[in-house]
Amino acid sequence: MIYPTIDQLTEGKFNRYELVVGVAKGARIVTDEYVEMRSRAQKMIENHETDKPLSALIDPEYKDQKAVKIAIAKLVDGEFKMVRSED
Repeated sequence: MIYPTIDQLTEGKFNRYELVVGVAKGARIVTDEYVEMRSRAQKMIENHETDKPLSALIDPEYKDQKAVKIAIAKLVDGEFKMVRSED
């Protein structure tokens, strides 16, 4: 079973297409955060600011899960919000 369900994610306000677009945009934000986190960690290692391995300097949530799954979790938690733009 998939949790959360599509009905829980859309809350009756958005259709499935809008949900897919919203989650994809959220996943892109998550991916950008991961890339930034990784580049900061690599610079710290190159500048000998830390003796920790790269994997220890990256948030485990970002390292161990897919960007789409993180984006859905952030949508459920309220960290990401879907807003319909009015034309």
